[in-house]
Amino acid sequence: MEIKRPLLLISNDDGYQAKGIRQLVEMISDYGDIIVCAPEDARSGFSCAFSATTPLRLYLREKREGVEIWSCNGTPVDCVKMALSEICPRRPDMVIGGINHGDNASVNAHYSGTMGVTLEGCMKYIPSVAFSLCDHRDDADFEPLRPLIREITAMVLAEGLPKGVCLNVNFPLLEEGRDFRGVRVCRMGYGTWGNEVTKCHHPRGYDYWWMVGQYQNDEPDAEDTDRWALDHGYVAITPTQIDLTAHSAIAQFSEWFTRPLS
Repeated sequence: MEIKRPLLLISNDDGYQAKGIRQLVEMISDYGDIIVCAPEDARSGFSCAFSATTPLRLYLREKREGVEIWSCNGTPVDCVKMALSEICPRRPDMVIGGINHGDNASVNAHYSGTMGVTLEGCMKYIPSVAFSLCDHRDDADFEPLRPLIREITAMVLAEGLPKGVCLNVNFPLLEEGRDFRGVRVCRMGYGTWGNEVTKCHHPRGYDYWWMVGQYQNDEPDAEDTDRWALDHGYVAITPTQIDLTAHSAIAQFSEWFTRPLS
């Protein structure tokens, strides 16, 4: 009987031609058959959005032994849905988002299309991981990430992940000649974005705005957070769950509705 290799579904929010996703495919292509389905171009900030009112298209961009690369005109989540429905010959053994150009730590995880990919896989009960690097440059150096990406991928393929839990893995940007200080499994840190909208004036007479912003770490001394880990040279691994219930608050709010109505 033929033994099938694991099937890995990969997507991102930087587009199918981005260096990060191309290097990710090269790093783990020996672990199984790979299907890439990623946006036609950048879709950063799309989170878990999907196209409920827009027709979608798929294009086969490249096919070689063990690897297919497709693009979709939709969001990162569209790409996962389309791949699972129309491309994958069987249920993937793993869904991977990344490698993202830029970190997805702290509250960035809520906005990230790369995390949207991973959460979509998790909601389908497929072991899912997001990889991100704190470097937005198009030509970012992803090579230092190779050993850990391979190790994490191998462990998830072998061990799986708990139901409803995915991994958000963020790598700090290393100074030349430096190595990662280690790996920290940590919680999402609290942070806020300010000065998010910049107003500009076009020479033709109208105003327009860019969404930009500055991130502020609201708990800089908390050493158990992803942001602290990255700021101190550690790889941050944050187990992330799709259940948004504030379980610790259920008792408190239950009391509200057991009191006599006034």
